[in-house]
Amino acid sequence: MKNNVKAIFLFFLILTIAFMPFADQEKALFVTASDELTEADLEASATLHEKLNVILGDERLDGTVTGVSVRKADTGEAVFSQMGDTRLHPASNMKLLTSAAALETLGEDYQFTTEVLTDGKVKGKVLQGDLYLKGKGDPTLMKEDLDQLALGLKDQGISKVKGNLIGDDRWYDDIRLSMDLNWNDEPFYTGAQVSALTLSPDDDYDSGTVIVEVMPNNKQGKKAEKAKVKLTPETDYVDIINKTEMVPENEKKDISIEREHGTNNIVIEGKMPHKGASSKSWVAVWEPTEYALDVFKKSLEENGVQLIGDAKVKTGKTAKDATLITAKKSMPLKDLLIPFMKLSNNGHGETLTKEMGKVVNDKGTWDDGLKVINNTLDGLDVNTDTILLRDGSGMSHKTVIPTEELTHMLYAIQEKSWFNTFEKSLPVAGVDDRLIGGTLRDRMKDKETKGNVKAKTGSLTGVSSLSGYVTSKDGEKLIFSIMINNYLGSSVTSIEDKIATVLAKHDFTE
Repeated sequence: MKNNVKAIFLFFLILTIAFMPFADQEKALFVTASDELTEADLEASATLHEKLNVILGDERLDGTVTGVSVRKADTGEAVFSQMGDTRLHPASNMKLLTSAAALETLGEDYQFTTEVLTDGKVKGKVLQGDLYLKGKGDPTLMKEDLDQLALGLKDQGISKVKGNLIGDDRWYDDIRLSMDLNWNDEPFYTGAQVSALTLSPDDDYDSGTVIVEVMPNNKQGKKAEKAKVKLTPETDYVDIINKTEMVPENEKKDISIEREHGTNNIVIEGKMPHKGASSKSWVAVWEPTEYALDVFKKSLEENGVQLIGDAKVKTGKTAKDATLITAKKSMPLKDLLIPFMKLSNNGHGETLTKEMGKVVNDKGTWDDGLKVINNTLDGLDVNTDTILLRDGSGMSHKTVIPTEELTHMLYAIQEKSWFNTFEKSLPVAGVDDRLIGGTLRDRMKDKETKGNVKAKTGSLTGVSSLSGYVTSKDGEKLIFSIMINNYLGSSVTSIEDKIATVLAKHDFTE
């Protein structure tokens, strides 16, 4: 009986709204959405437009600017739009544009290269001359790769270098941070500095960072007064300032790890209980070129290659007459897109932007890279007159794009030979494997959405976004983009999830 009453109420509500002017229809739906309609009512709503308007009436969106665009993937036909032509901040949805431009410009099989060169000659086991480590942008370079480069020298009979060790990062310019990055973001892995010669501490490939792990200290006496600190990779380039205190195991752990601005002083403070769990942080270093150079020097030493004489370790330019000794190629772009998109790796977005500028214009700068992205988007059905691009990752609060332009692009790229690679790189809702589910692994785990919603997340202060693909109940593949700007308070991702869920459950044949 109760359900019948609700159904009758909803019928007359929709009938009444149908005879209102369109602007009043929307207002009526919004007014009644949060106060009157339940989940059952939502399912009973007759049209997709009504269902989505109910969700968009959520009071958490009061005072926000929220753009939504939905279109059919096979025809590009728009099936829903709210403020779809309004320019909004995309946050990490910017990575959709960057990855599409990179695939179109560089190609799926594109690889970065790191080289070791010399301007000297080998006499016996001694290299008489300078040794150059030349970076060409690889954001996936790790300590084990530097070990392999060191072994490349050893395999050629070199055990000593009588010359300087020089790091060359001039493949890109020396501007380390994108123009709109907030200064308080730069000590963290999300705002790491960009260099053509850089290093990643693990296979998440957060280039330009070092992992700082703080653990309980089980030693006795004075040495046990502070917590243990471990660096990955081991390096002397950063200075650890340990202000921690070991406390009884029943006390609460309270550890902070932060690098001082403009320095490589990493200050660790707080209390670490005996038998407490370790604390781990990926800390961005100041000037990553010299960081990579310091770790390479260790790799040389560990693999039996010594610097002798008055050798210096410094940055500089590779000599014109230098010859190649050994080199390391990165994984291809199609594989790099997995950590880039699934884990929303900001450094990859900025590196790809500079790399596109270098390849197309021979200038590894943000300005040139963004021009390449903009020009590429022009050929991907995006009206570039109504967008503004300021970086490749989406960290900027000045980048703007309408949701309709983003769904235009997501429609157009389906015809590209690289589209399967692009779609594969998107986070997949509800799948626990972080290199499949990515940033959506803990969201939308219901049967209708799990494995079905494939979309890029985005998050900045006051900004949340979700854009990608979903297949409806009747098999209609849909493209959608949701951008919520200027929200306050708690997360609004559940609103995005509700929209994607409605799309997954909708039947266009009914």
